[in-house]
Amino acid sequence: MLRLPFEIKACPGDCGKECGSEITACPIFTRLSPELQKVCPENPHLLQYLRMLPEKTGLPQYYEKVTRSLKGTKNPNLIYKVGNGVFVHVLANLEDIRDYYVAVEPSLINAQDSTLDEIELRLAEYVKELEGVYDAKKRLEIIMGIVDRIIIVGNHKAAPPPKEAIKKEGEVEDAKKAEKKAAKKKKKPASAKSGGSKGKLHITAFQYNALRYLLRRKLEGMGALDPMILDPNIEDISCSGLGNIFVEHKIFGGLRASIGFETNEALDKFVIELAENIKHPVTFREPVVDATLPDGSRINIVYGTDVSKRGSNFTIRKFSDTPLSILELIQFGALNYDMAAYLSIILQEGMNVWVSGETASGKTTLMNALTTFIPPESKIVSIEDTPEVQVPHHNWIRGVTRGSGKSGESSEVSMFDLLKAALRQRPNLIIVGEIRGAEGAIAFQAMQTGHATMSTFHAASVSKLIQRVTGNPINVPKTYVDNLNVVVICQQVRLASGSLARRLTSINEIVSYDSVADSFSFIESFNWNPLDDTFTFRGFQNSYLLENKIAPRRGLPEEKRRQIYKILKQRADVLKRMQEQGKTNFYDVYSILSKAYREGYFR
Repeated sequence: MLRLPFEIKACPGDCGKECGSEITACPIFTRLSPELQKVCPENPHLLQYLRMLPEKTGLPQYYEKVTRSLKGTKNPNLIYKVGNGVFVHVLANLEDIRDYYVAVEPSLINAQDSTLDEIELRLAEYVKELEGVYDAKKRLEIIMGIVDRIIIVGNHKAAPPPKEAIKKEGEVEDAKKAEKKAAKKKKKPASAKSGGSKGKLHITAFQYNALRYLLRRKLEGMGALDPMILDPNIEDISCSGLGNIFVEHKIFGGLRASIGFETNEALDKFVIELAENIKHPVTFREPVVDATLPDGSRINIVYGTDVSKRGSNFTIRKFSDTPLSILELIQFGALNYDMAAYLSIILQEGMNVWVSGETASGKTTLMNALTTFIPPESKIVSIEDTPEVQVPHHNWIRGVTRGSGKSGESSEVSMFDLLKAALRQRPNLIIVGEIRGAEGAIAFQAMQTGHATMSTFHAASVSKLIQRVTGNPINVPKTYVDNLNVVVICQQVRLASGSLARRLTSINEIVSYDSVADSFSFIESFNWNPLDDTFTFRGFQNSYLLENKIAPRRGLPEEKRRQIYKILKQRADVLKRMQEQGKTNFYDVYSILSKAYREGYFR
C-alpha cells in the first residue's frame, strides 16, 4: 500500500545503536536544522525517515505549522507537524504537476503488518474481557492493556523492513511470490521466541511505539487515511482506483499521496473495511455509499469494477472545526471590505441571498462566513442533507434529512419535509444547505411569506441560475423569481501568476421580471477584474436594493437615501480595523460584531 517517490533502504546502523536509543549518535543528526534537532528526540521515527532519504533529495526545512504565505512555493521540500506523532513531507515532483505528500508516521519504516496480524490472533484468546464493554475508548484501553501483557519489549536491534513492505512508486510486487511467502509463514510452527499461543512476542522499543500507533490508528482512527484526516490543511482525499491516492491541500494544491493500491483485491478489501468502520457497509447489490464521518466530513464510496472500471473509488471532503471567517476570506483575496460591508447590510435587513457557483468554488465556505453578519438575536433554522452549515448563533435549529430504512423501520425525511416544518418554527432566517429539487419552490414560497432565506446553488451565472430555477425539477414560476434579492457568484479562477484561487466574481441584485419581454433585469453591484485581481463597486450611488428597499426601512427620506453608502463605508472601516488588530477568527468575529450590534457601532 505504501508508494513512495523514492526507494528507501534500511538504515545501515553507522552509530551502532537502535534508532531512538541515542539520538545524538546518529551521523545525520548534526546536519539537521536546529528546529529538526529539537523535534527528533521525541520522534525518533522522523530521524529514521530523514536518515533514509536519498542524498539528491536533501534535508527538508521544518515548519511547526504551514501558512498560506508558502502558497506558490516552487519545488517544495519541507516537513510540518500534524499531531499524534505524525509529520508530513511535501516534496517536489519534477516529472508531474502534482508534488508528493508523504505521511511520516511512527510505523512508516518498520512495517508491522505481520506483528499486528499475530497480535490480532492472540487477542481472540482474551475476547471475554471485552464482553459488555461498548464504549469505544474503554475498549481501546482494554485492548492496549492486553497487548502489553502479550509482548516483551527488548533491547535488541530492529530488523530491517521487509522489501515487500516498502517499494518505490511504480514497482509492482509479484503477487504469487507474496502468496507463497505468506503460506510458508503460516505453515511454520510458532517459535520459542514468539511464544506460541501462550508465549510472548519480542519486539524492540522502536517497534513497540510503532505497534501501539498502528493499533490506535486501526481501532479508533481511519487506518491508512488517518494522517490525511488529521491534517487540517487537507480539503479533499480522493482515490480514483488503482494507483496513488490524491489530496487537495489548502496551500500546495493537488498532491500525490504516498499510499495507493496495486491490485483490485487490496483496494476492495480496504474499501470494505472503510465502509464497515463508518457503519455503512457496501455490497455488490448496494455499491454506492454516501455518509458523514464523525468529524462531519463527507465520504462517497463506489465499490466494485462493475460500476467503476478503474477499481473501487472513494472521495472524502474534509470538514473544518472552525469555519473561515469573512475577514480571513478578505485576507485571501476572495472579496474586499466594501463587498463584505454590503453583504452585512443585506443580511441584517432580511434580504434573500443565494450563493451560486460551480463545484469546489467556495460556496459553502462563503455562506458559513456570512452567518456572522446575521443579527445575534435571530432565530435560525438550517436544512441540509449533509451537515456542512456552521452557525455561531445559540438559537439555531439544525435540520438534517434522513433516508428510509432498508427494512422499512424508519420513514424518509426529505429536504422538502424539513423546509415545510421550518415555516412553522417562526425563524428569522432559513438556511438551505443546497437547493436542487422541489424544495426550491417551497423556498420561494417562504420568501413570499416574509421568511428570509439563504442557500447555495449550482450555477455559474445569474442567467444560468434563473434557467435552472424556472426549469425542471424546481419549476418556480418566472413571476416569483424577483423574490430572490441577491445572487453572489463564486468561481475558482486562474490568476495572472498562473495559480488557482477562489473569488467572488460578482454580486448581483435581481430587480424585476418583465412579462411582456419575458426577461429579467438585474444589476451587477460588484464585479471582479481578472487583469489586476481587484473588485469594482459598480453599484456605488446606483444600488437598487440599498436605495429603494433598505434605505426606506431605515427611515431615510428620499432626498437622503444615498447616506446608506456612508453607512456601508463605516462598516467597511470597522471590518478593516478588526483585521488590523488580528481579530480574524470566525467566533471572534461573531463575538465582536454581536457587541457592535448591541452598542450601535454596526447599525
